[in-house]
Parts: sequence; structure tokens; C-alpha cells
Amino acid sequence: MDIEIIVGSENHPNKIAEIAVEAEKAGIRTLWHSNFPSDWDPFIGLVPAALATSKIRLGVLALSPYEMHPIRIASALVSLNELSNGRAIIGLGGGGAVALSIGDGTTGGNLDFRKMRIVRGVREAAEIIYRMASGKANRGYKGDIFQVTRPFHLKHVRAPRARIFTCSMGPQMLHMGGRIADGLQIGDVTPSRTPDVIADVQVGLDKRAYPADDFRVGNFWAWHIKKDREVSMFEARSQLFARAEIMPPNIGLDHLVQDGIISDDEAQLVRDNFMKFMMAMIDGSGNIRDIPEDLVQRLIDEVSSSGDYDEIDREVERYRQFERAGLTDLALRVFDDPMDAVKTIGARVVPHFR
Repeated sequence: MDIEIIVGSENHPNKIAEIAVEAEKAGIRTLWHSNFPSDWDPFIGLVPAALATSKIRLGVLALSPYEMHPIRIASALVSLNELSNGRAIIGLGGGGAVALSIGDGTTGGNLDFRKMRIVRGVREAAEIIYRMASGKANRGYKGDIFQVTRPFHLKHVRAPRARIFTCSMGPQMLHMGGRIADGLQIGDVTPSRTPDVIADVQVGLDKRAYPADDFRVGNFWAWHIKKDREVSMFEARSQLFARAEIMPPNIGLDHLVQDGIISDDEAQLVRDNFMKFMMAMIDGSGNIRDIPEDLVQRLIDEVSSSGDYDEIDREVERYRQFERAGLTDLALRVFDDPMDAVKTIGARVVPHFR
């Protein structure tokens, strides 16, 4: 298993480049750039990193074809890929922070992903991007969700083809990713759940029309390890609302109940008070009001890496469980002080997985 990092899109592109140089020296496989509506464009954000490095892969995580048409995604991806000499990756999902912020003018509410056939839409988007990234001439594309009505041909393609990952969680998305993508990124999946996820991916892999070339399965995982334990826990509490096991529709809470981490009553307490988890970040307090501290700590311990440097050996063992379960990559999301985090990960984690 290889170690990757995910950096926030609030970072200046020049800072991203500095982090990428350090990550490359540490032997980190991929640097993923987050995608949020109020921050730097992820493709532009990775350009200085592409020019400053030579080996580390550079990915955008995650981007939805419902926020940006596949032909524009392909154009941006190929541009980054050419500048990096074949190291670009796109993590393609149905939702994501930007898509979730887009309104539906016909209803006055948010986009209704249940009606948008996102499995089909992501598949069609991946097929369009693949065709464009190949550098070959195409007559167009006629799908149920996305169409390209004119011929397209990116004649400037010279580098090895950019890689196309799907960002998948549900069984149908996992099947689809295994069947057509170069790899998948899952999110916040705990070691106990990982075998079931890998089994769903394998269903798709068994149905591929062409062999998978170095197919990857990575997992987004929050890294809050700090020199100071209190600083770590403040960050972990502030970000707990965004962990997939916690956030609506709270499917992950059922798994935590099954694993004996929390009780049914505690799971319901989390569901009923989710906005209080979010307010810990919004108001800057790091305090999750009206939730017992013991419950908060158990959730943090189960769905993230947190604590001081003395906890790193424990986390390495958790990562070995991921590896044994079938992950090829573990993408550690770093938050505040990303350079310090990358140096710590490079020195204390990466050597265990070479």
C-alpha cells in the first residue's frame, strides 16, 4: 500500500508546490487537491506543483460532471497532465462540495441527486473524458445524461494518458468504478468495512471489457496528528461533522453500532444533533454542544487519526489493517499546518509501507 496526501483548496498554489516538493522527497505517491466552491480552482492550484516536481502524481478530488461539463473537465485535466508529463488524475464523483452548493432553478432547492441518475452520469462523464484524454479523434458522444454534439480531438496530447478515478461509496457506484475506471477513491471507510467495499469493487472488475492496468483503490482518511494533543483534538472535533460515517444520511453510524463502537441510542443522538457537530467548525469553538465528551472521543478515535506523536505507532497498525483488507493507497487528508503534517507522515508513516 502507498501513502498519499490530500491538501485543502484554500492553500495558495505556490504553497501547494512547496508541499508537493516535500511530499515527493518523502516518497508519497500522490498529492490530491481538494475542490471547494470558495477556494482556489484545483487545476490551476496544481500547476506550480506540476512544474516543480517530476514524480509525484497530482490529482483533483473530487469533481462532479454536474458542476462542470465533462468536455471542460477533460480539457483542464489534459492541460495539467501535459504540464506534469503524464502525472494527472481526476477523482470523478456525483456530488461533492461544489455540486452540493448549486441550486436547482426549477425547484428553488438543491440538486436532487436521486433523480439525476448519478451512476449513469459519472459513467458517461468518465467515458467522454477518457476519449478526449486519449488524444484520438472522436465523432462526438451521445449519452442519456451528457452529449457532445460536435467532433472533438485534443491534438496537443503527448504525455501518457491522464488517469480517471471514480469517487464511489454506494454498491452501484463501486461496481461501476471497478468496471470502467482506472481506480477508485472511497471516503472515511473504516478497516472493518473495507473488505465489503473491496468485494463490491471486485464485482465491477470481474465485468471489465478490458483488463485493468494497475487498478488502484484508495481511501480518504483524516489525519489530525499533532505535536500537541489538545491542538489535535480541537481540529478533530471541528472536522468531525465532515466524516462520512457521521454526516447525513448517517449510513456509517449503523456500521459503528454493528461494530460495538456506539449504541443505537447514541447513533440516534448523533442523527438528531448533526447541526451541532457542524457548528463546532462554523463558530470556531471546536465544541460539540450537548453531546457527551466520551461519545465524541469514541467517534474521533474510530473515524480519524488523532492525538500526539505517541499515537503514530497505533495509527500505523490501523493502516496495516487497511492494507491487509485490500487497499492499494491510503490518502491522508491534512488540515492546519500541512507542511508539518507531510514531514511527519514522510518520516513516521511512509517508511512502514515501502
